[in-house]
Amino acid sequence: MKRISLFLFLVWLPQVVLTAQNLRAPAYPLVTHNPYFSIWSFGDDLSKSATKHWTGQEMPLIGMVKVDGAVYRFLGQEAKVYAPVLPAADEKSYSFTYTENEPGAGWQSQQFNASSWKTGEAPFGDDKTQAKTPWESSNLWVRRTFSFSEADAGNLFLKLNHDDNVEVYLNGEEIYRHAGWVHKYEYIPIKPEVAKKLKKEGNVLAIHIANTAGGRWLDAGIVREETTKEYAKVLPAVQKSVQLNATQTIYQFTCGKVDVTATFTSPLLMNNLDVLARPVSYVSMKVKSNDKVAHNVQLYLGASSDIAVNTQDQEVTTQEYTAEKLSILKAGTTAQPLLQKKGDDVRIDWGHLYVAVPATAKANQYVTSVSKAVAPFLSATTPAVQNTAQGRSLMLSTIVPLGKVGTEAREQVFMLGYDEVYAVQYFKQNLRPWWKESEAATIEKELGQASVDYVKTIKQCEAFDKQLYQDAQKSGGKEYADLCELAYRQAIAAHILVKSPQGEILFLSKENFSNGSINTVDVTYPSAPLFLVYNPDLLKGMLNGIFYYSESGQWKKPFPAHDLGTYPIANGQTYGEDMPVEEAGNMLILTAAIAKAEGNAEYARKHWETLTTWAEFLKKSGFDPENQLSTDDFAGHLARNANLSVKAIEALGAYGMLAQMLGKPEVAKQYNTDAKEMAQKWMKLAEDGNHYTLAFENKGTWSQKYNLAWDDILDLNIFPKSVRETEVKYYLTKQEPYGLPLDSRKTYTKSDWIIWTATLADNAKDFKTILMPVWKYANETSSRVPISDWHETVNGNMTGFQARSVVGGYFMKLLEDKLDKQPLQSAITK
Repeated sequence: MKRISLFLFLVWLPQVVLTAQNLRAPAYPLVTHNPYFSIWSFGDDLSKSATKHWTGQEMPLIGMVKVDGAVYRFLGQEAKVYAPVLPAADEKSYSFTYTENEPGAGWQSQQFNASSWKTGEAPFGDDKTQAKTPWESSNLWVRRTFSFSEADAGNLFLKLNHDDNVEVYLNGEEIYRHAGWVHKYEYIPIKPEVAKKLKKEGNVLAIHIANTAGGRWLDAGIVREETTKEYAKVLPAVQKSVQLNATQTIYQFTCGKVDVTATFTSPLLMNNLDVLARPVSYVSMKVKSNDKVAHNVQLYLGASSDIAVNTQDQEVTTQEYTAEKLSILKAGTTAQPLLQKKGDDVRIDWGHLYVAVPATAKANQYVTSVSKAVAPFLSATTPAVQNTAQGRSLMLSTIVPLGKVGTEAREQVFMLGYDEVYAVQYFKQNLRPWWKESEAATIEKELGQASVDYVKTIKQCEAFDKQLYQDAQKSGGKEYADLCELAYRQAIAAHILVKSPQGEILFLSKENFSNGSINTVDVTYPSAPLFLVYNPDLLKGMLNGIFYYSESGQWKKPFPAHDLGTYPIANGQTYGEDMPVEEAGNMLILTAAIAKAEGNAEYARKHWETLTTWAEFLKKSGFDPENQLSTDDFAGHLARNANLSVKAIEALGAYGMLAQMLGKPEVAKQYNTDAKEMAQKWMKLAEDGNHYTLAFENKGTWSQKYNLAWDDILDLNIFPKSVRETEVKYYLTKQEPYGLPLDSRKTYTKSDWIIWTATLADNAKDFKTILMPVWKYANETSSRVPISDWHETVNGNMTGFQARSVVGGYFMKLLEDKLDKQPLQSAITK
């Protein structure tokens, strides 16, 4: 296995230290546990925008401090609240007049005679369980007449949920047009000049919607944005810094005469699965005087009930109570539709959100509408407020008095938790989350234990964060360490940890912002390096379900499934097309990587018959792949894919490695020989002068051969070293400002693959040259979302995808060093 020259590394490292900058994250993780319980700040200043779920849906957290009566906000913005002017069907039943036949000119005007049209109750659609009026045709025209009063005046919005193409008119004027569909209510501003023309009587909202494919749906109304004068009295904090570590995000603020440190800790410690699986994050607020004078201080944390809903129109119920020496607020939907929703841009709407503080804090907890939440904190006294409520978009508020605070910092810890009740459905059986497997387990006990363990857990997190950074910096420099920190929580929190009915660990990913699949094999593959470094058992948890699917007889093909379903339903593949070579190669390579990391092949022994079936398939069909998809399916089908062929060849070498470890020398010899012969043929078919082609015998093309990384990392040595050297030298001529393109077809790239490709370099200089544009992309991209792994190398904008687990692939260089017998000390202690 290659080793980067120590001399080159020592020469290079001081330059990195002198010139490196702090990474500005595209988005900052605050609460990160699983695909549902996930809250982020999408900007540079924590107080300038509402906190959001990784999908972009607002999930507001509000943090404030009162200093001698003056109130400063340092965390979040309140959610927008709308009052109905013309209620949609989720608020009040109403009827449209409608026709499914072309109505002729002027159908959208106030004067149009629609007396011949039908009348139907909204919403319209083809979902018989939810639609009030069936709609099965290609087109639908609707009209709704309404009155308007001065009390309704203000900032008006069209509230619209539609599938598919829609055009909307208000009193004959077009106010909105959209090609495509949505699956939730959108709020579209109505121009003031249009709103001013509304009359007391006879206003008409007219809509034409056309179905182009799939389902049908239409519901619409008009709402007014409510403003809250109380929030105008809150002063802005001055953010001084933000520090992103692996498990913590730490903000520093000046709030008048005190300084505030707000630390968000999600203790995702991979050596302790009970702590990792516990759905509890800490929000620590430390306050100290900055003028050497003691000040009277109170703290406020507000958490929106929107954290527990899929859409803001869902009604929630709340509760305030004490348990486990904690003061607790609880919120969840009234309906509790357990595991009924699946898909990509979907949030949880079952289970409950919890906000807890130690009872010794003597907190004042209450639940109100958003508009009334801040008033008790602004008050000179502590008024009596309602501590339970029912409604929509409520705010769970906690006020803690700190008393007089001087130059010695005082800390208050708040905890945010979520009880999913059931996490996934796995082959028709509902599974509880890992932490709730025992019948005696309760979220109150988890919150109580988290409170008791706070000091110990924070020390473990701080030690782990420090060690991760040092190890990553030693492997690839400061910028590489920055990227590893950025990826850590995102990669883990795109999974849910459960135990299978067979008693095996399941660590199931959600294919975030891609298609919502659960346990996608070609998402597991790029994410694997992180888990191989810190806990291979979690990688087994990603493979176990795929092995079970085949070995149970439910999946009968000679290669693995692409996925187990659509999150959170894992009842079998739902992706529309197989990826035969891709997934077979992935499963074989990752099983070998587990063996390499653990020093034994016992996991492979359990699944040897299945692995053999997949290896035989690749031996027959993997070398020169037919026209099919690979993990880079967004790039389309490709026949004779040279990089996919590399994967198949490496997978056969990996199978040979496993056979050797399991005492099967003849099998090992045969597969190693076959792989090496294939590698020689590959070099001839892919040769294109100073590089190798995108597809066999397709001159003038090229691609990143990131799958070659395993040849060295697993000590397979199937390909000559010259192949890696040739490719790296060529890649250095193809760099763009924000990264190395994926291949010669487009200028977009995948940042995870770039870092895999960078590990092909045999010196620190080339590794850094390939790496640095990725750091620049993360630091400069205008796409302010949990980092997208698919972006444009020319301008740094995301092309698609966000918040995906594949950024665990950033740890490939660290994995290489670990498996190269360079010990990485673990700072975590149980």
